[in-house]
Amino acid sequence: MAQMEIILLERVEKLGRMGDVVKVRPGFARNFLLPQKKALRATKDNLAKFEAQRAQLEANNLKAKAEAEEVAAQMDGLLVTLIRAASESGQLYGSVNARDIAQAVTDAGSTVDRVQILVDKPVKTLGIFDIRVRLHAEVVVTVKVNVAQSQDEAKAQAERMSRGVAPVLTAAEQDAEEARQAAEEQSAAIAAAAAEMEAEDEEDRNA
Repeated sequence: MAQMEIILLERVEKLGRMGDVVKVRPGFARNFLLPQKKALRATKDNLAKFEAQRAQLEANNLKAKAEAEEVAAQMDGLLVTLIRAASESGQLYGSVNARDIAQAVTDAGSTVDRVQILVDKPVKTLGIFDIRVRLHAEVVVTVKVNVAQSQDEAKAQAERMSRGVAPVLTAAEQDAEEARQAAEEQSAAIAAAAAEMEAEDEEDRNA
C-alpha cells in the first residue's frame, strides 16, 4: 500500500519529533494526523512554510509543554472512582472505557478528553488500575482508577491498596492475569481428564 509523506508539527509517539519527515498510512494521516493539526503533507511549499514557522512552533510547543507539566503536577497521585455493577467473580456487567475515565478525571477537576486516555482495552473487572493520560505530546501522567460496586467498596479497595494488600493493575496486566488464570484452568482440566482416563484404564486392566 502506498504511503503518504508528512511533516510532524509535534512529537508523535512511535513516529518522530517535530520537524521530522516521515511516511505513514494515508488513512492515518487523513483521519488523525492532518485534522488534528499534528502534521502537514510533505510538499515543497509546506516544507518551506514549516521552516519559516519552526521557531514560533517550537516556542508554542515549549509553552504548551510547560502548561501541561503544571497540570500533571496537580494530577499527581489522583485517584478517581467509578461505580459499576459486577458479578460475584468481579467481572463487570459492561466495561469502563476511555470516555468514562475522561469524564471521571474531568469531574475531579482536570479537564481531559477521551482521546487523551491511553488505554488499549476497556476495563472489565473490579479493582484499581493505573491509566496513562497524555496531556501533551511530551507529557504523560498516570492516574489511578478505582472501579467498585459502591463507595464503601471503593474506600475499602483504596485502603487495601495503601497497605499494599491489593495489587494495582494496568489494563495490560489485567489481560495478562486473565490469560494466566484461563491457562491454569485449562491445565487443571486437562490434568483432571488425564487422571480420569488413567483411572478408567486401571479399572479395565483389573477387570
